[in-house]
Order: sequence, then C-alpha cells, then structure tokens
Amino acid sequence: MKFIDQVKIKVIAGNGGNGCTHFRREKFEPKGGPDGGNGGDGGNIWIKTNRNLNTLIDYKFKKNIIAENGYPGKSKNRTGKKGSDIIIEVPIGTRIINNNTNEIIADLINYNSKILIAKGGKKGIGNTKFKSSINRTPYKNTLGKKGEVFDITLELILIADVGIIGLPNSGKSTLLKSISEAKPKISNYPFTTLIPNLGIVKINNKNNFIIADIPGLIKGASKGLGLGINFLQHIKRCQILLHLIDIFEKTNIIISNIKIIEIELKKYNKNLYNKPTCLVFNKIDYYDHKKLIKKIYSINNKINTTKKIFFISAINNIGTKKLCNFLLNYLNEYKK
Repeated sequence: MKFIDQVKIKVIAGNGGNGCTHFRREKFEPKGGPDGGNGGDGGNIWIKTNRNLNTLIDYKFKKNIIAENGYPGKSKNRTGKKGSDIIIEVPIGTRIINNNTNEIIADLINYNSKILIAKGGKKGIGNTKFKSSINRTPYKNTLGKKGEVFDITLELILIADVGIIGLPNSGKSTLLKSISEAKPKISNYPFTTLIPNLGIVKINNKNNFIIADIPGLIKGASKGLGLGINFLQHIKRCQILLHLIDIFEKTNIIISNIKIIEIELKKYNKNLYNKPTCLVFNKIDYYDHKKLIKKIYSINNKINTTKKIFFISAINNIGTKKLCNFLLNYLNEYKK
C-alpha cells in the first residue's frame, strides 16, 4: 500500500432544511390552522481514528467531503429528515490543521478518538411554531442555516516507541525485519526504504513495543536532499532513537558518519536531536572475533559520547535480544 502522510481536503457539512409554510385544507375545517413542519438539521462531518489504517491515500483524490443536507419540513406538521452524518476514518496519529489559520484543531493519538470537524446547519422552523393568539394564520417560516465549511490538512505522524535512523544501507530495514514481524523491502542499494515501516517487537505475551524504520538520511538532508528528511516528523513521538551505524568502515569514517546524522538532526529539529539515542553498530558478523575486539576498541577510543552503545549483527540476530530487552526496560521506566 502506498504511504500518504499529508492530504488537503475541504469538509462541507450539510445545510439545514427549510421550514414549511402550509395551512390545513380539510373538508370540515374551512379555516384550518397552520401545519407547516420544521426542516431537518444538516449532516455533521466527524473524523475518527481507525487502528487498521496506516495511510491517508483514500483522500488523495477525494478533495471534497460533503455531508447530506437536511430535508425541508412538510405539511401536517411533518418534520424533514435530518441529513446523514459522514465519518472520515484516519490512522491513529493523524493531526488536523485548519488551512486558513494554521491552527492545529486536533491531534488524534488514541484508539477510537472521534471529533466533530464540521457541524451541520440548524433546521428551519415551520409556520406552525409561529401561531399565537394574535396571529392565527402565520405565513412566517425560517430557512435552514448553512453547514460549516473548512479547508483542512490531514497530517499523519506515525506513533512508534522506537525510531531507527541512520545513513542509507546501514541495515535499518534488516534490523526491523529481524526483531519484529514487519516485512520491509531489503536490497543492496541506497534508499531501499522509501516510506516509513512499522513493526511490533514482541518480547513475550505481555510485553511489546512499536518500532519504526525511517528512510536513510544523507548529508544535506535538512536542506531537502535525499528522502529521510521528509519523514523525520514520524519519529518526533518516539521515546528513544536507535542510530544505526555500519561498522564495516574505517573508524575515522564511522565517526564522520555519526556526525553527519547528528548535524542533520540538529538542523532539522533541536528537540529531535536531544531525544534519547542509542548508538548501534551493525554488521559485526563481517569480522572474526579477534578483529572485532580490535575494531570495538578503536571505536571506543575515538568516540566521545555518553550515549548507550550496542554492537550487533541484524542479519544474524547477534546482540539484538540484548538491545530489545534494554529498549523494553527503558520504555517501561518512561511510562512510570
């Protein structure tokens, strides 16, 4: 399924039905009184989260969402039918923005969240309601009110506990596949991941967490180069980040690659840059034990960081269990 993370739509609530002006004309009541009924209210437009959705693609080409108008009142004091409501279903994590004011109307981050986005117009009143002791034959009625109309943006920000970032081909998709039930596309060329992928990491029957793989970042990403910067918003809600690094490089290049990602994060969003992050060195299976010890020593000797460090092989599941247990413990502490 194609990933669509932002769409602009117009929501048009239904108009209220007009009130009716009518008088009874029956055989034995030549002076029958008013019997014009009220109109029906216009249909509302709601937005509701659906846990089974992960894209906004349904609204990419459907730009106008229009609710049903209320029906006009009828004779014999019959009230017009209310216009049917429309429910727009969106993925959890969808933000609703008013395009005219740039105001964030709502941030739907919970299961089964529901918000009234455009209220239907009020019904018109029939002439029966205007009958009084001094006006026995009222010809007055009121028209239904217009429904609300808004231009809005639906913006999907995925909700994951853990976000994986890093340069292209560092093994992010492989890690996601090895520790979760996700099945991302994996190939030996840059930008295999074109959209964010989500996976559920199940530690046991009671403990699990959600992890997201974000398209690879490159130098200049904060200026629009590459793909990853378009999706960094999706890890804003993550509690912790995994910065995945290809260990099969010269140590000075490894240190340089780490700085590239950190610089781009800082340029994009300082809060994201300051988010708790683990450095995860991947592809340790490329070395035998002796060379790996030497490589780890070289990295530890040159890197200057207080961040938690892990050494893993995603493809062979070496060190991944320890990493996942750490993440689960961290998330459990965070939720306390």
